[in-house]
Amino acid sequence: MATVTDSPESRLDPRRWWALGALVASMLVLGFDMTILNVALPTIAGDLGASTGQQQWMADAYIVVFAALMLPAGLLGDRFGRRRMLIGGLGVFLAASVVGALASDVAWVIAARALMGVGGAFVMPLAMSVLPSLFPRDEQTKAIGIISAASALGMPLGPIVGGWLLNHFWWGSVFVLNVPMVALGITACLFLLPESRDPAAPKVDTVSTVLTALGLGSLIYAIIEGPGRGWSDALVVGGFAAAVVLLAALVLRERRGTRPMLDLSLLAHRGFLSNTLAATLGMFVLSGVLFLLPQYLQAVLGTDALGTGVRILPLMGGMLLAARLAQPLVIRFGARSVVCAALAVLAFAAFLGARTTVASGYGFTALWLSIAGIGVAFAMIPAMGGAMAALDKDRAGRGTGLLSTVRQTGSALGVALLGALVAGAYTDRLSTAGLPGPAADIARDSVTGAHGVAGRLGDRALAASADSSYVHGMDLALVVIGIVALAAALLSATLMPARVRPAEDTSPGKEVAPISADAGQ
Repeated sequence: MATVTDSPESRLDPRRWWALGALVASMLVLGFDMTILNVALPTIAGDLGASTGQQQWMADAYIVVFAALMLPAGLLGDRFGRRRMLIGGLGVFLAASVVGALASDVAWVIAARALMGVGGAFVMPLAMSVLPSLFPRDEQTKAIGIISAASALGMPLGPIVGGWLLNHFWWGSVFVLNVPMVALGITACLFLLPESRDPAAPKVDTVSTVLTALGLGSLIYAIIEGPGRGWSDALVVGGFAAAVVLLAALVLRERRGTRPMLDLSLLAHRGFLSNTLAATLGMFVLSGVLFLLPQYLQAVLGTDALGTGVRILPLMGGMLLAARLAQPLVIRFGARSVVCAALAVLAFAAFLGARTTVASGYGFTALWLSIAGIGVAFAMIPAMGGAMAALDKDRAGRGTGLLSTVRQTGSALGVALLGALVAGAYTDRLSTAGLPGPAADIARDSVTGAHGVAGRLGDRALAASADSSYVHGMDLALVVIGIVALAAALLSATLMPARVRPAEDTSPGKEVAPISADAGQ
């Protein structure tokens, strides 16, 4: 298919809305995958005997690969054809979903999730970048809103759809769900989507891509394996050391490049840096809570998979409320005030949630979860807008890529750090006295494993110890979230400017006059 530019014929093609429907289906799948697996993790852990660390890898394998490859994937699409690369990404995602559905052990599930991260890294940026070749300018805002809403809608629907599937089918059905939707997206892209590219896009830096993937992977590995192996274990220490070396090499390489893949000079701009940190904290908290909560709801409260999905909705409800009201508040009070207040609300919700006990019940959880959702979203949405307002139009693409990469890194760290904290506290507090060695090892691996052992042995004391140990670990994680949120509120109040000026492009031969813009615009 010939390359299509933004021509009148392509703008008026009536098939463009059908093509948008295909992209919506693809983005909906990615939205599902952000949350659907969290509901399935306790079931997978019970069926495959996955430890807490292995469950963390099931979540993080996707996120780490996604974060590392998203920016180079977008550049590959710009250079070699966005339609071609988008279809390729969807194909990889489909194949990985089939592998996940057929997996019979934990290693294959983790591998499938990593492969899905490869596919997702191509789908997310390229689905957005093909819109200018489909729609005229006066329709692009509407199209972007529709495709963004599809991705956001998948997040609250994921737990409910996943819960329903797990109540009626085996856990692999959460992967099978992707197959028809992705197949539809591939077919529609083949017949409806024009090809487009940007030959002037920077080349993909293979070395930087490898450094990003290995650096993040080493860091996440060390954090996840620390509680089980011990923080002084040679592999854990080596993982941290490797992460420092690799990420330092990445920073040096990107700072010295004439056309860097990751424009780290943007982080020197106060408006971009402070807003990016606030948005990243939002992803850190959201991913961490979505990882920890299903295990509490299913193992401790005894909720089934569908009930777990429904009970996560207060978090999403708070976010939907903020999505509707954030912009009017930003216009009235300014982004800095809204973000700082939201972080304080998040801290309050976390400290309130840290008072959870085994006997608290779901009503108390729903209360602090709703408040946390409001805090996360009212911080994250204005912060993302402020970060984008800090970019001049010539650096918008690079800035968006850097913002997305940092946010996804925050998401991976949320699962790794908070999961490691809970795993360590759970193992230290759990009483396995009187249990045979293999049974004790299974019980220490995860709260789901402990309940499985307790059920087989009729050991109510073990089940009670597992519940109280897990709740204790979750409470510690919420205390950490509260402290970090308060620190972020103070940092935002100090660093975040009341008005944002676009970052000046200091590349050779390029001068951009700074233009004042309200932080919320």
